[in-house]
Amino acid sequence: MKIVARLLAGLLLALWLQPTLADVRIKELTRIQGVRDYSIIGYGLVVGLAGTGDTDRNRATRQSLVNTLKNFNVNVADGDLNTRNTAAVMVTGNLRSFSESGDKLDVEVSSLGDARSLLGGTLLMTPLYGPDEKLYALAQGPMSVGGYVFEANQNSVQKNHPTVGRIPRGASVERSAFSENDEVSKKLVLILNEPDYTTAQRIADALSRELGVPGVRVVHAAKVEVPVTAGMTVPRLISRVQNVSVAPDYAARVVVNERTGTVVAGANVRLGEVSISQGSLSVVISTKFQVSQPSWVARSGPSVGTVVVPDTELTVNEEEHGPVKLAEGATVGDLVKALNQVRLSTREVITVLQAIKQAGALHAELIVQ
Repeated sequence: MKIVARLLAGLLLALWLQPTLADVRIKELTRIQGVRDYSIIGYGLVVGLAGTGDTDRNRATRQSLVNTLKNFNVNVADGDLNTRNTAAVMVTGNLRSFSESGDKLDVEVSSLGDARSLLGGTLLMTPLYGPDEKLYALAQGPMSVGGYVFEANQNSVQKNHPTVGRIPRGASVERSAFSENDEVSKKLVLILNEPDYTTAQRIADALSRELGVPGVRVVHAAKVEVPVTAGMTVPRLISRVQNVSVAPDYAARVVVNERTGTVVAGANVRLGEVSISQGSLSVVISTKFQVSQPSWVARSGPSVGTVVVPDTELTVNEEEHGPVKLAEGATVGDLVKALNQVRLSTREVITVLQAIKQAGALHAELIVQ
């Protein structure tokens, strides 16, 4: 019995120590200031196209092709080149904060001239630069284009967008964007994904309580500063901070989509005492065309003939639903359930929600998409 009692006590203690279902790690709620992706861009040439490249009107393409051939000791004039198998492109990508030399990146290739399609093309080696005009990566390789265009006898068939391609792992990182000087700092700054003063204060309290870090400060609703104590490295502090769990506070919101008829509401959305009466008016207009054929047309003269006469029937049906009354503190789920019982459609429910918000009985932010 003592062993069973100890096991039960240990189980209860473990359940008590585990975070509740509402707790979320700080890693999912925040990001580290300074840790972000860097945009890189470059100008290059795509070759190997089947006559769908830039036309002779693009002098930049011809000039780029001449300059490329000069690097291989091939001297030609731009007038001797036909650029229909070549296209000038811009290459873009994102360099992660902790990318190191040799890592592979995905790049996007977009046509710059009047090329009709990049299908089947290969990107020549293209240097990619950052905002500081430093070389960070080199891109090269065959492209994957999610579309095509075929033309024959002034007829064309096109699918998707054939002038934009992608090269998976097509760029090789040559320079890291991370600097060891970035690690040396007196404080660690957390940026909340959803700014909220209550959540920011809970994060500060949890770090002070569970990690024993003194001086944690809430700067504003989206920023929390954690001082770096002596003898602790920044990576170790980040690891400990991100694994602390807190219960975030969410703003009461109701999101409705009129195109799809979708209503999404949080569990903390409450309604004031409200009474709703919704009517449904249906108007049906039907027209039937009848032919009026007079008798003895030949004896009636040239002005008498067959006439088409419209017969219009107008029907109005107004279906009245019984009133729906909700007490103070009811949820949006209770409202939708009550409205479904009186057979209101989803779009009518959205209209009712908009009216309740205007009446001041919906204690939440209403977002209409």
